[in-house]
Order: sequence, then structure tokens, then C-alpha cells
Amino acid sequence: MDPISSPPGPLDERIRRAASGDREAWSDLLAEHRARLRRMVALRLDRRLQGRLDPSDVIQETFIEATAGLAEFVERGEMPFFLWLRWLAGMKLNAVHRRHLGCQVRDAAREVSIDRGACPQATSAALAAHLLGRQTSASEVAVRLERKARLQEALEAMDPLDRDVLVLRHFEELTNSEAAQTLGIQESAASKRYIRALRRLKDVLQAMPGGSGEFRP
Repeated sequence: MDPISSPPGPLDERIRRAASGDREAWSDLLAEHRARLRRMVALRLDRRLQGRLDPSDVIQETFIEATAGLAEFVERGEMPFFLWLRWLAGMKLNAVHRRHLGCQVRDAAREVSIDRGACPQATSAALAAHLLGRQTSASEVAVRLERKARLQEALEAMDPLDRDVLVLRHFEELTNSEAAQTLGIQESAASKRYIRALRRLKDVLQAMPGGSGEFRP
């Protein structure tokens, strides 16, 4: 799938310098966005590859691809720089899944659909685990399993677009503008959907045994 086209805004002067061969400017740009890209990759990396593959490997491949395609990106100017990097990372992650899993790539029927297919899907299980954090004692494990199941049900019951906005804003920490552009909707709609999804998720967490003081919008 082609990258999502959106107004790119003013081009960062560092991007122009990097496209002209300024390695320091390019290195600074990539370092600035590495952590955000890593969150996206870690969230969508198939659980069967966790422990075998580090998200940093995918990011490295993404940066190699970005270096080769930077001049064309500047020339075409179709989307914001970070969203372009993110799209490349999603395509690389798709390729990693195909390479390592082949026909075993999971059925997406019960997963969260994001980016209209540009990125691998984030499962409700991965999102629930991300929200719950780590609990290690025997009693905590039992509570965690119950809470995880309820969270998964709540995520799967959400309006798909509300859920997509929640994932992009809360889990990936995209700005409202970036989330709207990624999903091809108006910023006002993205903001309303995010608030609605947050309220729904917060209600579910607070209704669980013991409530939850961990979740923050």
C-alpha cells in the first residue's frame, strides 16, 4: 500500500541539509525519531518473534531504506517526515513477519486494524499487556489474567476507528494531527474519538477488582 498522503507542512531545514549530504543533520533527525518508531514496532511485533528479534533491527533496516529514499521524499513532499519514517517502518515490519512466519502470519479477524493495512496489526492482547504492565507474584498473575481478558473484550468491543485512534494516540503517542493524517480523518473527529475511547477504557479499568490507579490519559 502506498503511504498515506497528507499535507507535509514546512520542511525541516535539517531534512534539506541531509538530502544534500549532511550526515550530521541526518543522524540527528533519525536519533530524534528512533524512540517513537521503536514503540510502534514493539507494539506490532508478532509475539512469536519476541525474544528472537529486537525492534531495533527493524528500525535499522528502516533507516537504511530512508537514507536511500530521502532525495525522492524531499522531491515528492507528500507527507510529514515522521509519518514517512513510520510508514517505512511498518512496511519493514510486514516484510519481517512474512520472512520469519510465512503462511503462519496470524489471522487478523480479532485484531486491531490500523493504518488501513500499512502496518502490521496490534492485537488486543498486546494492548492489554501494555496497559497492565508487569505483575510477577502468583496472586498478581491470577489477577492479571482476569484483567487482561476483560481489557481485551473492551478493546474488541470498541468502534474500530475509536480503537485505532486510541492506539495511535495513547500507545504510540502520536499527536492528534499525526493520528488524523494517518487514518485519513479530520483532526476534530480524531480528538472526539480519542476522548470517547479513553473514557470507555478508563471505565473498564476502574470497574475491575481493586480498580486501577495506573492508567493515565
